[in-house]
Amino acid sequence: MSLPDSEQDRADLGRFGYVQELFRNMGGFSNFAISFSIISILTGAVTLFGYGLEMGGPLEMSLGWPLATLFTLAVAASMGELCSAYPTSGAMYHWAADLGGPAWGWFVAWLNIAGLVAAQAGINFSCAQFILPFLGITSSHGNLLAMFGFILLTQALLNHYGVRLVALLNDLSVTVHIVGVLVLVAALWFLAPRQPLGFLGEPINSNNRSPYWWAFVLGLLQAQWTYTGFDASAHLAEETQDPRRRAPWGILLSVAVAGIIGYLLILGLTLSIRSIPAALSARDASGNAIPAAIAIMQGALGARAGNAMAALASLAMWFCGVSCVTSASRALFSLARDQGVPFADTLRWVSARHGTPGPAIWLFAAASFAAMLWTGAIPIVTSLSTVALYAAYIIPVALGLRARGRPRREPGSQWPRAAVWSLGRWGPAVNSVAIAYTVLICVVLVCPPNQLAGKTFLGLLAALGVLYAAFARRKYKGPDWSQARQTIPARRTP
Repeated sequence: MSLPDSEQDRADLGRFGYVQELFRNMGGFSNFAISFSIISILTGAVTLFGYGLEMGGPLEMSLGWPLATLFTLAVAASMGELCSAYPTSGAMYHWAADLGGPAWGWFVAWLNIAGLVAAQAGINFSCAQFILPFLGITSSHGNLLAMFGFILLTQALLNHYGVRLVALLNDLSVTVHIVGVLVLVAALWFLAPRQPLGFLGEPINSNNRSPYWWAFVLGLLQAQWTYTGFDASAHLAEETQDPRRRAPWGILLSVAVAGIIGYLLILGLTLSIRSIPAALSARDASGNAIPAAIAIMQGALGARAGNAMAALASLAMWFCGVSCVTSASRALFSLARDQGVPFADTLRWVSARHGTPGPAIWLFAAASFAAMLWTGAIPIVTSLSTVALYAAYIIPVALGLRARGRPRREPGSQWPRAAVWSLGRWGPAVNSVAIAYTVLICVVLVCPPNQLAGKTFLGLLAALGVLYAAFARRKYKGPDWSQARQTIPARRTP
């Protein structure tokens, strides 16, 4: 007799040696929704629209976004296959630990957590930048930090006490993003004066960087930072029903849907530009900078439309931050559960009443606030988060590609046989494309003007190296289930 789905999922998790501590109440749509919410078209595409426009002009908008989408889909598909084989909240950390050993797993876990910390800082600081002008409050540095802290507090409280409400909000977030973007696009296409379609091919570089192709590549940060956080579907695997199928689809579809909807918004905004210099240098009555996307909306449809977009973007950013706290806290909880962090017993604690890892949630919130104080600039923190997250994404993919040619271990290696959602014979090719693109984009995104992101990333690696040598190397042995299989000699299969 087959087990009910909930008991089957519980038994499947038990094969990894874990009991069901987190509430498993997410369906496929909710799993997709959390990654889609963190990608948040109205956060990345709108916040950094001016950055991309300054670097590469209209051509950046029309060509950069689809290029980044195509290559990111290769990364997402490669991750989805691994997620199907390892449906745990550890996600990339567990994939790397099993395929490469505990040291790889430990470093990937911390890169993932650090990347999410930086991403959360960028999301909420951007949200504060949009909210203050909407409320009529001066955007001084002190006011921005105060609003940033308040936003972070609301998100942490909600994640601690309202896990079911978080799932509902993620579902609502999808509606806000899709319907909101379609309304904005329709307004821009039918109510605003537009540039001719040939304007989309203009290679204008307002930053005077030479050569143009280099400025264009730097401008890919706009799209690439938007495409971060889709690993959330994997982190929520232990809270998703039938995760071996639904979590991989959540990863891939979140990128695909964001790519289509986001491109419509990008094209609508670009064709509505009256003057690129005016959009990039827009200021409010107090002399504070106005995001380029808002300035374009105000110029095309009037001040009310600009304010409406600011309100919609602020709501989307808040949703995005809520989902980011959820994802990151699960990553930290999972590493603590395997004794991979100091004070592990505290950080792995889950509230029996709320079904949430409270200490992990609050530590992540505090670290995000500290990250914004350190970097102090949106392009820096977004570059840092993108590099750290993509490093965490691609290391297990590379280890998985290497493992494809190895003899299978006994008894029953999770990779690649346990991948119900599989790329089949296309797997090695898709993995190779994903690896090559990620290496390129990570190098580009720490080059000037974002060199502080590179220095901070090198500092992060050095700090992790010291922490690993002083603490983890002796005490951390990786997940128990992976240790057990790695101690069994591999033999060739006929």
